[in-house]
Amino acid sequence: MLRKRLLVTTMNLVLVSGFGILASAPDASAKDPAAATAAIAGNPFAKASTLPFQAPPFDKIKDAHYQPAFEAGMREHLAEIAKIAAQKDAPTFDNTLVPLERSGQMLTRVAVAFNAVTGADTNDTLQKVQEAIAPKLAEHQDAIYLDDKLFARVGKLYDTRDTLGLDAEQKRLVERYYDNFVRAGAKLGEADKAKLRELNKEESTLTTDFSNKLLAANNGGALVVDDKKDLAGFSDADVAAAADAAKTAKKDGKYLVALQNTTQQPAQVSLQDRGVRERLFKASTERAEHGDANDTRAIIQRLAVLRADRAKLLGYADFASYTLADQMAKTPANAIKLMTDMVPTATAKAKGEAAKMQALIDKNKGGFKLAPWDWQFYAEQVRKAEYDLDEAQIKPYFEIDRVLNDGVFYAANQLYGLTFKQRKDIPVYQPDVRVYEVFDADGKSLALFYADYWKRDSKRGGAWMDNLVGQSRLLGTKPVVYNVCNFTKPAAGQPALITYDDVTTMFHEFGHALHGMFADTQYPTLSGTNVPRDFVEFPSQFNEHWARDPKVFANYAKHYQTGAPMPAELVEKINKSRTFDQGFATTEYLAAALLDMAWHTQPAGTPKQDVDAFETKALEQYKVNVYEVPPRYRTSYFAHVWGGGYAAGYYAYLWSEVLDHDAFYWFREHGGLTRENGQRFRDMILSRGSTQDMAALYRAFRGRDPSVEPLLEQRGLK
Repeated sequence: MLRKRLLVTTMNLVLVSGFGILASAPDASAKDPAAATAAIAGNPFAKASTLPFQAPPFDKIKDAHYQPAFEAGMREHLAEIAKIAAQKDAPTFDNTLVPLERSGQMLTRVAVAFNAVTGADTNDTLQKVQEAIAPKLAEHQDAIYLDDKLFARVGKLYDTRDTLGLDAEQKRLVERYYDNFVRAGAKLGEADKAKLRELNKEESTLTTDFSNKLLAANNGGALVVDDKKDLAGFSDADVAAAADAAKTAKKDGKYLVALQNTTQQPAQVSLQDRGVRERLFKASTERAEHGDANDTRAIIQRLAVLRADRAKLLGYADFASYTLADQMAKTPANAIKLMTDMVPTATAKAKGEAAKMQALIDKNKGGFKLAPWDWQFYAEQVRKAEYDLDEAQIKPYFEIDRVLNDGVFYAANQLYGLTFKQRKDIPVYQPDVRVYEVFDADGKSLALFYADYWKRDSKRGGAWMDNLVGQSRLLGTKPVVYNVCNFTKPAAGQPALITYDDVTTMFHEFGHALHGMFADTQYPTLSGTNVPRDFVEFPSQFNEHWARDPKVFANYAKHYQTGAPMPAELVEKINKSRTFDQGFATTEYLAAALLDMAWHTQPAGTPKQDVDAFETKALEQYKVNVYEVPPRYRTSYFAHVWGGGYAAGYYAYLWSEVLDHDAFYWFREHGGLTRENGQRFRDMILSRGSTQDMAALYRAFRGRDPSVEPLLEQRGLK
C-alpha cells in the first residue's frame, strides 16, 4: 500500500484523508517567511536537514517540535503563496509554477516526518497534535486552492499552454495544477466555497478520529488467552511471542494474540482449538463495533454523507465519480465491471474450496458446518493433503534478514544493478528501524531506504511505503523512502522467521520503494509515486513476481539453522500450490472492494445508513455474500477507505494487477530476470512518475493496451 496522508511535496496533490494544508490568523510572520522561520529558531524543522539526503534528524526531533513547526510552516507557505498570487507581471511558467513547486518547504519537512511517526510509532501526545492540526491543515489547503488570484494565474497558463513553448513535462505540470485547482473547487462561487471549506474541515477531523479509534480498537481487541493449552498448534516461537506480547500489554502469565488489520488472522492457520479460532475471528470482525469509545460506525455514517455532499458540490453524481475522474478507470462503472465480471468465477471457485474443507471435516467426523473462523485452518489441512505442503515446513527457510538481503535486495541488483549498504549513523524514529544507502549500477549514491518491519502497539495495521524526502531535480533532492510492515516480532533468542505471505509483502512494499527511488523528474508534483491510485499499485504488485523467480528464490530460501537451500521437492510443492485458495482470496478482496464502491456511489441526499445493514445489503447486491468468505475488511475497520486515502479506490489493486501480470508476461517473453529488461522497465515506467498519461505510458512499454488474460491465469480463474 502506498500511504499518503499528509502534505508531501507542497502543492503536488489535492490531498486525501483530510490532511491538506491551513489558513492561520494573520500575524507578522504570515507576511514574512523569514519571521515564520525565526519564530521557531532552534526547532529541527526550521531549516533543511544537514544529514545525507536531507534525512529527518529524528535524534533531535521531539514531540513538542511538531505543532510549532506545522504552524510556522503553514504561515511561511501562505506568505509564499500570497507573493506569487499578488504579482503584477503576467503569469508565466517561471514566475508562477516554478515558485509554487518551491513553496512550503518547512511544511513539507514537518509533514513527512510527522506522517511517518504517527503511522509507525504514535503516542497520546502525537495523536492530540493530529487532532488539533488536521482541521487547520484542511483550511490551509482550501486557502490556497480557493484563492481566486492564484487560480487566475494558473488558468491563464492552462488556456495558453500550447503557445508557451513548454516541454512535455512542463505542459503536463500546467495541466496537473489546473486540474487540481478545479477538483479542489476553484471554480465554485463564494457561497459554495464556504460550504466546501466546512465539509473539508469536518472530514479532516473525522478521518483523523477514525484512524486513532481504530488503532485503539486493534490493540484493545487482541485475543487474550489464559491457558497455554488453548494455543495448541502454535510453534514454540509463536507461544513465546504471544507471552511477550502479553507482558508488554501488562497481562503477565497470559498470552496475547494481536490483531492484524485484515478480517482473517494468520494465527487461525495453526490454532487447533475451534473455540479459540472463533473467539479470535469475532475479536477481529467486531473490533470497532462494541458501542464504546473506539466504535467507528458513527464516524463512517457521517463520512459517507460528507463525501457525497462534497462530490455534488463539485459537480459529480457521487464521491466515486469524483474520485475516479482522474484515475485510469475514469468511471465507477468501469471499475465495478472489472470486479463484477470476476465475481461468478471467483465465488464458484471459493464454494468449491469450501466443499473440499467440509468433506475433510466430515471425514474426520467433525460434526459441524464449515464457518468463517475455520477457513484458514482447514485450508491448510487441504493444502497438506493435496500438495503435501505444510506452512511449518517452509517457514524455517524464510529468515527475515536473509529474505531482505538475499531476496529483495538481490532481485533489485539483478534487475537494476542496485547495491545496498546499511547506515547506522542515520537517526531513526524507533530502534527497530534500519537504514540502507542505495547505490546505482554506476556506483553513485541513489537514495536512502528505511525498513520498519515489526508490529508494535504504537503502529497502525497493514503495510505501506512513503517518502521522507521526494526526488526533484528542481529542488536538488534525492529520494528517502521507507517501508513499514506488521510482522510478529520473535521473542528474545528466537529466530526471526516469517511466512511466505510476509515474504510477498516485503517484495510488494519494496516495489513501491523502487518507484520512489527511481524517480527522475524535474518537478516534485510529478515525481515518483505521485500517480493515480489505480496505477501506483502496479510497480509494487509487479515486484512480487520476483519473490517466486527461481533464481531469486534459490538465493534467499535457505534454512535458518543450516543454510541449506529449500529442497527441490518442497519448492515444487509451493509452485504447484500457487493458485491454491485463490477462490477465497479473490472473493474476499472483491467483497471489500465492491463494499467500498457501494458506500461511495451513494448520491448526495442519501440519509445516514445503518452500517451493518448497509454492508449486508451491498454484499448481497454484488453477489459476494459467501458466508464462509467474509470481506477482507469489514466496513468498521476498513482503514484504506476511511482513513488511508483509498476511498472509492480499493479497486485499484485489481486494476493494477491487470497491468502487473501483463507486464510480467512481457518479461517472460523477453528473457525474464535480466538487467536489460529491468533497465527498460525502470526507464519507461519506474522513473517517469506522472510525466505522461498512465495509459500511454503503459502502452509505450508493452506495445499495446493491457490484457486481463494473464491475471485470470495467474489467479487460477481460467
